[in-house]
Amino acid sequence: MLTIALSKGRIFEETLPLLAAAGIVPTEAPESSRKLIIGTNRDDVRLIIVRASDVPTYVQYGAADLGVAGRDVLIEHGGSGLYQPLDLQIARCRLMVAVQRGFDYEGAVKQGARLRIATKYTEQAREHFAAKGVHVDLIKLYGSMELAPLVGLADAIVDLVSTGSTLKANNLEAVEHIRDISSRLIVNQAALKLKEDRIQPLIDAFTSAVGQEASQS
Repeated sequence: MLTIALSKGRIFEETLPLLAAAGIVPTEAPESSRKLIIGTNRDDVRLIIVRASDVPTYVQYGAADLGVAGRDVLIEHGGSGLYQPLDLQIARCRLMVAVQRGFDYEGAVKQGARLRIATKYTEQAREHFAAKGVHVDLIKLYGSMELAPLVGLADAIVDLVSTGSTLKANNLEAVEHIRDISSRLIVNQAALKLKEDRIQPLIDAFTSAVGQEASQS
């Protein structure tokens, strides 16, 4: 049995065509099912539905053989014990610094002010501001990041930005780009050795599908 860890939402939806290219079709949609283990048209492949931030952990410890996780999640996790053979080029977005409109971010940085930064991406935020020589206090939040500057909890946030519409709706603006984010295929290293005859064809099918998509865009 091959077990593939996925998270609900955009990653799951954008992984479906890649699974189809490998001949794998889920028997149910996670959005309409409460099941956390979903079968497929193949008796030897199943999907498990977990939080996006937990996908690397399930794969690292062998509870799943493969998974799909965003680069943001993998950097925070550290990637220990994981083989990352392929950037799937899905669920693309950007990790950005954003502030409330009217806040002079550049001025604060130039003056050497100590900034309070709200984020769930603490490792990447710490690395980014350390490289700039900016002193920060990091405040870990798990959601509703945009609220932090509005109520005075933080001077800025570090968060994923896709269209920017959520920032705009909350009177925030992106002021600094940290890195581009997309989702990657991750594989348990022990599983790759023990189940190579089944895992490698999936990697090859995904690679081919990603290549075709890139050539058409």
